[in-house]
This record gives sequence, C-alpha cells and structure tokens, in this order.
Amino acid sequence: MKILLFANTDWYLYNFRLPLARAIREQGDEVVLVSPLGKYSSRLEQAGFRWIEFPLERRRLNPFAEAITVLRLIRLYRLERPDLVHHFTLKCVMYGSIAARLAGIKSVVNAFAGLGHIFSDGGFQAKMLRSIVSPISKLALRRTRVIFQNPDDHRVFLERQLVSEDESHLILGSGVDVEKFNPSIRRPLNRERRVLLASRLLWAKGVAEYVEAARVVRESIPGAHFLIAGETDLGNPAAVSHSVLEEWKAQHNVEILGHKEDMRELLGEVDVVALPSFYGEGVPRILIEAAATGLPLVATDMPGCREIVRHGVNGFLVRPRDAEPLASAIKKLLLDDELRREMGKRSRELACSEFSENQVLSRTLQVYQKCVLTSQVRRSKTRHWRGIFDVSHSASARRSTK
Repeated sequence: MKILLFANTDWYLYNFRLPLARAIREQGDEVVLVSPLGKYSSRLEQAGFRWIEFPLERRRLNPFAEAITVLRLIRLYRLERPDLVHHFTLKCVMYGSIAARLAGIKSVVNAFAGLGHIFSDGGFQAKMLRSIVSPISKLALRRTRVIFQNPDDHRVFLERQLVSEDESHLILGSGVDVEKFNPSIRRPLNRERRVLLASRLLWAKGVAEYVEAARVVRESIPGAHFLIAGETDLGNPAAVSHSVLEEWKAQHNVEILGHKEDMRELLGEVDVVALPSFYGEGVPRILIEAAATGLPLVATDMPGCREIVRHGVNGFLVRPRDAEPLASAIKKLLLDDELRREMGKRSRELACSEFSENQVLSRTLQVYQKCVLTSQVRRSKTRHWRGIFDVSHSASARRSTK
C-alpha cells in the first residue's frame, strides 16, 4: 500500500511520527510525508522518506483562502492516489478528511494529539471557533477511523456525537523508546537539584505558573535550579512573547535554554520534570520520556497529564492555573531524596507497561488494517447493491419493451 501522513508542521512529523513512518516502511508499504516547509523537512528526506511540501496557514481564518487550501489538497490526493491517509492535528484532520472523501480515498485515519486551544480555551474567539469546528468535524469524521490519546477527549467527541464508538480508538500517546530513554542515562552529579519544564512556550502550558513557582521555591531552597526548554510558537495565538521571556531571564529565577535537540541528554541531568499545563493535551511526550527515564513528575490534574502521572505514586497532580500547589509539590520532591527515587521507579514501570513505542506502533498499524478492511467491505456492499439495481433495471427495461 501507499500510506500518506499529513501534519501541520514538519517538526511534528519528525519528532512524533518518524517511528511510525519507519514501521510502515519496514512492513513493506510506501510512505509519503506531507507538511509545510520547515527546518525538519530535509531531515525527513535524509531519513529516506519522500516528503511533499504543502503550505498551510495555521492562524488564517479567511474562508475563501481555506477553501482554496482544500481544493489544493484534493488535487494532491488525486495525484498521489494513496491507499490510506493518516491526518494529525485538527486542521489537517478536517481539511484532509474532506479532501480525501472528494478525491475518492476510502481509507482515512484521523488522530487527535489533544484538543488544543480551540477546545480548552474559554475565550470568545475559541468559543466561536468551536461553534464552527464542531459541525464541520462531524461531517469530516464520518466513516473514518479516529484515534484519541486520552479517554477524556474520546468521551467529549462521543458525547457530542462527533464520532461513533465503533470507529474510534484510544491509543495512549505517541509512545516512547524505553531503550533510548532509561534510568541509566541519568548522571549522578554533585550539584543542586534541578527542575525542568520542556514544552512549546505557550501561556496555556502553564509557563507563567512555573516561573512563579520557581520564585516561591527558591525563597526556601535558594540553590534549586529551574530550567525551561523550548521555543515560543508564533503560529499559535497563545504564544509567550520574546519580550516576556527577556523579563523572566532578568528575574534570575529560571534559566531559559531555548530549543534543545537532545532531550535524552537533558533528562539525564535533572531531578524532577514539571508540566503545569491547562492546554488541551493528548498525552504529553515530555512526561512519557521523563517517566521512562525514571523521574518523578509534577503536572496539572488535566486530561492527558493524569494518564501518565498517578498522584502519590509516580508524582503529584496539582490544581491548574495556580502556582502555589505547584510550588508545594516541587518543594516536597526536592527535599526528599527517597521519595524522588521511589516515584522515579514507579514512573519507569508505568512507561514500560503502558506507553512503550512498540505498543503504540502495533496498535496504530492494527487501526490501519481495520480501516482498510472496513473500506473493502463497504465497496463490496456497494458493488452488490449496484449489481441488484442493474439487474432490476435491465429486467424492467425488457418488460417495458414487450
């Protein structure tokens, strides 16, 4: 088969779906990767995959321009004629599903890596977009296979009747390579304790709450180091501005590292990983990687986060949008070496048992198989009823001539 993977950034394909592309190729199928141009496009090609540039404006709301985008996607699908398409992120899911239907592609898989700011933001613009997106999603998702990363998102779509139980699937996260990320990479250094937040720098990721928690914790533990790894995402309306980042640097309570290419190395140098997100997460990759590395976690009690953080077992879940309980949980871990070790051990066990990359890839490929088989059955039924209609029509025509 030819399988096409379509995402809104080449960064997403490279960092989250490259193992899937390799698994597809290893089973003998052709893989085509589609995304806007970015600095990871050449890396996808260097990995041996055919990559096609498809410009996609993430923040645009012009209906005419968006319609042109769908028409261009239909043309691409008709040109490539894939046997199955797999769409990632909301815009790709909606546009890709509509384009696939109009291009005659029967096997369509859609994946929601969280519901994003449209479904999680309480602002006027987000509410307006939800009122538009929901009916379009219901149309777009019809007769497709839909993958959710956490049960809360799955339940939202079921309750709104945007998907059916039979054609939707729950696969926890995008998986982690538990051989690459393991406790042995952690280096015992004679240093003060380090806490890490690694994420796109969006307000909804709880970055401001983390900075405030750092200030509170350092009042009683002056030697604690708080690190922030990641870049601001100017394609997202909730991005933290560069001027705010400069203000935080000047306060000296957090160290802003920028984008870090080797997350494995960074996780080997920290003691606690925190993610105080109130964003519409799927299952955050950083928490899964940190768990596989054997680190204790602190996160907000939000969909996706609570799938990998078990309160009191491998970390703490805290109230979202509130720096005080976040600071309290971090401080508790920093002051108790044995608690960190025990929770880190539980994190590793959980990552291996429920979030390993092999499990996720196997289940995703099974969804592909179900999707293709369902499409074949539908085509067979269509041919069957067409045959009955043709026979009936022919008999009726013969009677009329007599």
